Amino acid sequence: MFNFIFNNKGAYIFTTVFVILLTSSVIGIAAEKPKTQLEQEAEDFFADGQTEVTKDKKPKKERKLLFYRNPMNPAITSPVFAKDEMGMDYIPVYEDESTGDSSGGVSGMAPIALSKQGIELTGVMTTPAVKELFVKTIRTVGIVAPDETKIHRVQTRVSGWVEKLYVNYTGQMVTKNMPLLSIYSPELFSSQEEMIGSLETYEKMTASKSPEAKKYGQTLLDTSMKRLKLFDVPETFIKELQKTKKIQKAITLDAPTSGFVTVKDVFEGQRIELGKELFTITDLSRIWIEADFYEYEAKELKVGQEAVISSSYDPSIELKGSVTFIYPYLNIESRTLKARIELPNEHFGLKPGMYVDVNLNINLGNSIVVPDSAVMYSGMRKIVFVNTPNGRFEPREVKIGARSRGLVQILSGVSTGDLVVIKANFLLDSESRLQAIIQGAVKAANNKDSGIGQ
Repeated sequence: MFNFIFNNKGAYIFTTVFVILLTSSVIGIAAEKPKTQLEQEAEDFFADGQTEVTKDKKPKKERKLLFYRNPMNPAITSPVFAKDEMGMDYIPVYEDESTGDSSGGVSGMAPIALSKQGIELTGVMTTPAVKELFVKTIRTVGIVAPDETKIHRVQTRVSGWVEKLYVNYTGQMVTKNMPLLSIYSPELFSSQEEMIGSLETYEKMTASKSPEAKKYGQTLLDTSMKRLKLFDVPETFIKELQKTKKIQKAITLDAPTSGFVTVKDVFEGQRIELGKELFTITDLSRIWIEADFYEYEAKELKVGQEAVISSSYDPSIELKGSVTFIYPYLNIESRTLKARIELPNEHFGLKPGMYVDVNLNINLGNSIVVPDSAVMYSGMRKIVFVNTPNGRFEPREVKIGARSRGLVQILSGVSTGDLVVIKANFLLDSESRLQAIIQGAVKAANNKDSGIGQ
């Protein structure tokens, strides 16, 4: 056989060519490197972009090119391929990219559709809107102040000299009926003499059988007693004077209430005049918290609301009080409204002048709420993206109410159970606006082709 091949010139040439081709094929197969997954995906992507073929070898419908748009300004379009002033290629826009309905209920925005893979890549997350009891917490700072109804000023109704001082310093705690000071007063001395004389006259007249005499004696006694009472003499002092008929050189002033001496303006041996304020005694067993609230919070303030008070002075302190008064005027400088909160202060843990944290819990009833991250603030509008049952993300303009604890009260625009986007909604916002522009351009192009408006 080999003799035949080599003896035959034509056969020899054929055999040589065959061997060369076979050798080249073997070398090519051996030298071919396996494709990476990225290379394969890229090859498939570009192959699909040119000629998409399904598994059954049936070609898909060709995409209809509408126009090219500027990559930096979608409103600028071109019927042919072009480049912008920076040399960037215009982006082709196909008919199947703008088949969505732009009537998403929000001007300048359009519903958008994302594949499952697109949702994963963009990181879009949704959560259902729920209807629940919504409690708004208003946090502010308050200042501890004494209860003005429990501040007592001790004055003298006679002139004289301070004989003895029992309270020696400001801040001293006193109890009710505790002696504060003793005063010698010539006026009081003469009034005691008059009282004793009236008492003796009354006793003589009582022994008389004449009704007029008895009445006269009683009138004298009542007048002298009334004069002593006008000097703010204690009832016990008058009874002791009636019993012993002995004039006391000095009279003692007692504390009208329990509390702390917050003002002391008297010294032992000092001459004092009628009406002088000697002490101020403040009862701190019940205090006020004066808290400031912003204008937009004022409408939610009501008398009787519960407030929780805490202080950095002692984190273990957490007291509950209630709003008892809302001031009828606004602070012009800070634009805040002051409200008064009253609460007990049994162990005097809160001191006047302290700053405290005030948490006011306001019950707004059952409301539709969504996470705060679901609401986008676009100028005067509040936008929420809702994942509709047909798989689209629809922009909706909503009206919101109160905000608290990371939640927002929805007054209109979203219903219970709607899936609202809480993450990557800014990406959806950009795409929605872009789609609205593209759809507007497509509509204009279609109208031009059909002759509408000509």
